[in-house]
Amino acid sequence: MSYDPLDVSLSVQVRLRLLAKRWRRAYLAIYCSRAISSPRYRKNIKLLYPRPSFAAIPIDEDDPVLLSKSAHGIGKSQLADLVKSKDLKALKNRGGVMEIASLLCTDLESGINPATPEDVSSRREAFGGNTYERPRARGFFSFVLDGFKDMTIMILLFCAALSLGFGIKENGIKEGWYDGGSIFVAVFLVIVVSAVSNFRQSRQFEKLSEVSGNIPVDVVRDGRRQKVSIFEIVVGDVVFLKIGDQVPADGLFIAGHSLQIDESSMTGESDHVEVTSVPNPFLYSGTKVADGYGRMLVTSVGMSTTWGEMMSSISRDTNEQTPLQARLNDLTSSIGKLGLAVAFLVLVVLLIRFFTGNTYDENGNQKFTSGVSTSDDIINGVVGIVAAAVTIVVVAIPEGLPLAVTLTLAYSMKRMMKDQAMVRKLAACETMGSATTICTDKTGTLTMNQMMVTTFNLGNESIAEGHNHSSISSYVLDLIRAGIALNTMGNVYKSSSGASDYEFSGSPTEKAILCWAVTQLGMDIDKEKRNYEIIQVEAFNSSKKRSGVSLIKRADGTHHVHWKGAAEMVLAMCSSFYNSNGIEKELIGYERTKLEQIIESMAARSLRCIAFAHGRESESQPKGGKEERLKEDGLTLLGLIGIKDPCRPGVKTAVQACQDAGVNIKMITGDNVFTAKAIATECGILKPGDEKNDCAVIEGSEFRNLSPQARLERAEKIRVMARSSPFDKLLMVQCLKQMGHVVAVTGDGTNDAPALKEADIGLSMGIQGTEVAKESSDVVILDDNFATVTTVLRWGRCVYTNIQKFLQFQLTVNIAALVINFVAAVSSGSVPLTAVQLLWVNLIMDTLGAPGPGHRAPNRGANEEAPGESILGVSQATNRTVIFNTFVLCQVFNEFNAREIERRNVFEGLHRNRLFVGIVAGTVVLQVVMVEFLKRFANTERLSWGLWGICVAIAAASWPIGWIVKCVPVPRTPIFASLRLNLAEAREKFLPRK
Repeated sequence: MSYDPLDVSLSVQVRLRLLAKRWRRAYLAIYCSRAISSPRYRKNIKLLYPRPSFAAIPIDEDDPVLLSKSAHGIGKSQLADLVKSKDLKALKNRGGVMEIASLLCTDLESGINPATPEDVSSRREAFGGNTYERPRARGFFSFVLDGFKDMTIMILLFCAALSLGFGIKENGIKEGWYDGGSIFVAVFLVIVVSAVSNFRQSRQFEKLSEVSGNIPVDVVRDGRRQKVSIFEIVVGDVVFLKIGDQVPADGLFIAGHSLQIDESSMTGESDHVEVTSVPNPFLYSGTKVADGYGRMLVTSVGMSTTWGEMMSSISRDTNEQTPLQARLNDLTSSIGKLGLAVAFLVLVVLLIRFFTGNTYDENGNQKFTSGVSTSDDIINGVVGIVAAAVTIVVVAIPEGLPLAVTLTLAYSMKRMMKDQAMVRKLAACETMGSATTICTDKTGTLTMNQMMVTTFNLGNESIAEGHNHSSISSYVLDLIRAGIALNTMGNVYKSSSGASDYEFSGSPTEKAILCWAVTQLGMDIDKEKRNYEIIQVEAFNSSKKRSGVSLIKRADGTHHVHWKGAAEMVLAMCSSFYNSNGIEKELIGYERTKLEQIIESMAARSLRCIAFAHGRESESQPKGGKEERLKEDGLTLLGLIGIKDPCRPGVKTAVQACQDAGVNIKMITGDNVFTAKAIATECGILKPGDEKNDCAVIEGSEFRNLSPQARLERAEKIRVMARSSPFDKLLMVQCLKQMGHVVAVTGDGTNDAPALKEADIGLSMGIQGTEVAKESSDVVILDDNFATVTTVLRWGRCVYTNIQKFLQFQLTVNIAALVINFVAAVSSGSVPLTAVQLLWVNLIMDTLGAPGPGHRAPNRGANEEAPGESILGVSQATNRTVIFNTFVLCQVFNEFNAREIERRNVFEGLHRNRLFVGIVAGTVVLQVVMVEFLKRFANTERLSWGLWGICVAIAAASWPIGWIVKCVPVPRTPIFASLRLNLAEAREKFLPRK
């Protein structure tokens, strides 16, 4: 609603006159400043005071004239300040929520209407979008600088600088730059490739962070309830809030019941804040709905909210370290210390041999002769020795190991996203591989969450589907319709595609009930809402398993209470029931037993049984109140319905796959024990005959009331827990963890948050899960499917397998490099692999080799011999090139062995792993270039076809050796443990007992 400047009050006219005076003053100030700035007066003015470089004109953002020129009658900063300051008086002065909505051209019932793309775009332009400015991501060169901060790299660069300086001094710039320059280039190449890998991984985590923040929000636009992205929320939207939701923006309370907000994310206070029209109608972005439900009017979004300002200053930590990474960092440190010790020994040996005259150049001349060698010769020799020793340290430290873990985890996260699993915490990728027990929900996880009412009972009478309900008392039908229409979080809309079609909103259970009431009972939800006034609401949650509403009928002023929920719980609240004729009968003896049998019969057919009950309240009872409770006894049962939710296709296979992998599956559900048994048997969690086993099935209340020791004894045997509360799920997780299990838990409700946090791996549901549950979890199952949980398990195990492959590949190289250089230094006084060659080996095995084993999808299921000169009959330089070439090719062939830990066929699936093939091919091409074309740079000699064949033959020997090693059977029980067991059995058998 835009402002009309003609329709102004007297007070506004006064403000207009004041504004005109301000403009005249501004004009006078500008005119005078120009006059006194003239050359005539400038000299005198400078003596009095310095002249300002600008004139400040106060402009009131709230001026009617300015507001009348905008699309809305209120400014962005005014709306933001109104909520941030919690100024109820200022809100009343502006006419309250209704007037604010009017200024924003919003209808509190139908939302933004019409919600055309142009209107939404204009609101976003006027008030901003619901995004916040993220801290600037680290650039590529910051990762390059990190590489230069490494101590060994700095030492290498120092040695390279010395080598370059002395080389140029001794041989001139044309020939003398090769040794030092080649080390520089090799070091820079290692740093750049590592920086590229880290930079790409950082960008990938940023993208995953954006996806995880994309929350669907319920809004009403054009009179229709719909889901939009939280980033698409604009000022003027009417948003629906329910338990577990995150408040998407700052706003004002419109209507609702028992709305409790958790503001701990903003204030740090754990107490929940009640939001009502008076005295606290203010809602803040980033807070969570702890109880109740309601509607809000969005007044500020994005950077105009406190949450946006706070989040824009917080950078996401992409350097999160998982437990596996921490352990491997310790391993890296230990190997580095070993490499440092070897390098120190090599340095000492080479220095002793150098200064005792036992080191010779390529022409057979002593490198050091006492009293003859110049200082330049000595420094050059020492620098070369130090560079070789430092390079050994560089090669010995498996810095590619953390990189391999990071790339494997990042690759797993990316692929798991495609498999409908969004990883929120990096550690979950690996922890899931160690899971021994999965505690899963039923609804939507094991079942399809596509619910439909298939059975209806009025008292003890079964009403067939499609039955003409004219035979049922109109009084009873009216009560059922009112109870369904007003005791719900869902809604019914006429479809835009046709007048006879309907659209339903709410949870799957709510939608099924509403669809049945509209199509079978002829319910008109708008008519029912007009006939009654809602006084008080008790919202449904997983603890109470029921919801209630207190109403006043507008026609006669009578007070009513309606309850809906789990059949046996609602039945316990009833003392009578209606038959089809509308006659109220007492619910005792046979009648109650009969109804209990009907409920059990429905449950045995895998139906979720819902009951409806009604009661009358005293008209003198006060309307609402925080401490007031709805009537919970002496109710009249209206009817029972059975809702069918079929099991997901393939869930039985997924459960069997987990069990075959040694993972126990436990179903923890809020349904009654009969429904739980039926579904568990259908899914394969319970085997035939298990349902008769008292240890396999238990109810939550029974488990809760056991002693701590008894709970521990029962926990491992339980396969199904029925009628459980979130606290029961938490108890189960704690018991299993005490027994040494690695526990994964699925959850979707706000009350599941403690169990999700307590578990080793929390798995929340992406469709039915609340935002509180998602934030408490490690992985979000986007399709709510148990088969996806199995996929997460498989990927978790794949992470460990891929790391094992890289360890097998890299540690072989590390040990070989250390042994070759140490033995050669001690025996001959020189190292066969130069600094440049070792850096090249480090590059291919650490930086280029890291992605190969890590980029392998989950599936089921090395010795180098240095030939001597006498054997080949070649020069020393060629001999060193053969050693270097064979060493590198051994790593190439060893990469194939590292593809499989136990399976003998290392080529299986090779054609599908294009990244691996590309890395190997690239390494071979670069190695050929190093040997054949970079003679001076890499200090190599060109090799003949025969020498290339020898190098390849020696390197290829790792394939049959690896195959033979894998043929050796590995016992399941460690050898020493088996030996101790056999000795214990022999001792018990032959030694006399005391």
